[in-house]
Amino acid sequence: MPELPEVETMRRGVAPIAGSRIVDVHFPRCRLKPILVNPSRRSLRRRLEGLQIAAVERIGKRIVLKLSGDQVGGHALVIEPRMTGLVLLADPPNTEHLRLGLKLDAEEIPWLWFWDRRGLGTVQLFSDEEFADRLGPRYLGPDALQVTADELRDRFRSSQREIKVALLDQKSLAGIGNLYASEILHVAKVHPQQRCHRLTRTRWQSIHEAMQMVLTEAIRYEGSTLGDGTYRNALNQTGSYQNHHRVYNRAGDACPCCEDQVIERIVQAQRSTFFCKQCQRRR
Repeated sequence: MPELPEVETMRRGVAPIAGSRIVDVHFPRCRLKPILVNPSRRSLRRRLEGLQIAAVERIGKRIVLKLSGDQVGGHALVIEPRMTGLVLLADPPNTEHLRLGLKLDAEEIPWLWFWDRRGLGTVQLFSDEEFADRLGPRYLGPDALQVTADELRDRFRSSQREIKVALLDQKSLAGIGNLYASEILHVAKVHPQQRCHRLTRTRWQSIHEAMQMVLTEAIRYEGSTLGDGTYRNALNQTGSYQNHHRVYNRAGDACPCCEDQVIERIVQAQRSTFFCKQCQRRR
């Protein structure tokens, strides 16, 4: 957390900064665990000042600021929120966990902030070559919102991993995390422990359709703000998709689909999985 819907919501929220120029790079004093910054803070400040933000994009669970300027042929500033990071235009939840501020030349949007409570996020500046090497097809699978049903099946059908675990592999499919994997499989009526190589083409089609539906729906509700309240959109407002979760973190509640069984919780690859054993029978 955040996963694809939350990061896409943040991307859309900060998209208006495209066209702005970076006039200053600010690293607030923080006594907590430092985030990874590459290159060094001094070098990053020197290299970013004066550059224009040409576009705001997303790759997997990362926000990408495409940069242009006289001194660069092509650079991308990649912000990876990881567990508790937020990319904001509004005032952050607090100043204690502020990690980076980009001062912009636009009066209506003067700052872009990166806030991270646990300090697990990263900020990295890549050339075009470095970007392709570090975040290209060898490193990340196709985006979960763009992958086709046939491509999804082809990437996983020979794997003997359980489907829930496989969906979390960012090298095979970018953007899906623990929360949305459980939600997708419930909508698709696929048991989370079903082995990938045993799934039929029809089941893969169901998973693909469920993936597109759940992710699109979650983006419409601006993501999920869970019990710790950490996730916020770019304006420091909570998402509301948590109010529409079917199974995630609902162990013991009645299944909203069949209403005959309660949601169960199991552990897969050291992560909690939630499902309905009646709606998601093993085949």
